Amino acid sequence: MARKPIEQQIAQLEARAKTLKARLARQDRARDTRRKILIGALVLDRLEHNGDAEFSERLANWLRRELPGFLSREDDKALFADLLNGKTDAPATIPEPRKAEA
Repeated sequence: MARKPIEQQIAQLEARAKTLKARLARQDRARDTRRKILIGALVLDRLEHNGDAEFSERLANWLRRELPGFLSREDDKALFADLLNGKTDAPATIPEPRKAEA
C-alpha cells in the first residue's frame, strides 16, 4: 500500500483541525446562548414570583434604567414594553415578527 505524501497528510490534518475548531465554536455559542437564557429566566422569575417585594422592585427599577440603553432594536424593546412601562406583574407579550418585504 502506497503512503500518502507528507504534504497531503498535512493538508488532511489541517482540514480536520479546521472542522474541529468550527465544532468547538458552535459548542461555545450554544453554551453562551444557554447561559443567557437561564440568567434571563432567573431574572424574570425573581421579578414575577419573588417573595421579597422590595428586591423585586429594586430589580425592576434597575432593569428600567439599564434596558433602554442596552436594547437597540424596536422588536427587542417591544419584548420588554411591559417592564419598561412599569407593569412588572403582567406577563410579557411577544410581538408578532415583522413580515419580510419582497
